[in-house]
Amino acid sequence: MDKTAQQLRDIEATPDLLARALKLSGLVTRLFGEAGWDLVVVGGSAVEFYTEGAYMSGDIDLCRRTLAPIPMRQAQELMSRVGATGGPRSWKVAGLFVDLLGLLENEAVTPCRMIRTPCGAISVMPAELAVVERSLLAFYPQPDSDARNVAKKLLAVCLSGETPVDWDEIRRLARLPSFNVERELDGLCNEVKREIAGQA
Repeated sequence: MDKTAQQLRDIEATPDLLARALKLSGLVTRLFGEAGWDLVVVGGSAVEFYTEGAYMSGDIDLCRRTLAPIPMRQAQELMSRVGATGGPRSWKVAGLFVDLLGLLENEAVTPCRMIRTPCGAISVMPAELAVVERSLLAFYPQPDSDARNVAKKLLAVCLSGETPVDWDEIRRLARLPSFNVERELDGLCNEVKREIAGQA
């Protein structure tokens, strides 16, 4: 049995959904990396990994770093090696969905974070960018209580120091015209700080 098949069997036997998602992210990242494509975990999956499962996204969102698109046939062939079904941009593997979303959009100057998994290292979008994105989704296009709760869970681990972040970079990103959520972010931070203080 080759390495990929062994890892896939281990993933399928992993009952904890966070651990399963981390392992599957590592396996898919390794396979695409060996083929010359550098992938980054983004979106809700990044929040899931930063909060260590306090928020569960239910799928794995990946973007590519390279400008050139991944040929559809190659993506299908790579995903076939892990027994995936579906495509060409969303596949089901080991009970989870893997979504290949396109080119990474990253306004942050802080680096992506590396997380080592038993199936390979994964690159995760900067936590600073995730905080600002989630703050934007909490209020626009309409205030959304579910999105607000996700933003607060991410802010809680950042404010507590569990996920170290560069707050100057978060504020810089929040002030950018593409986000423009500094006021909303401040309100969420204050709300989370009060909740953390109330639990102490």
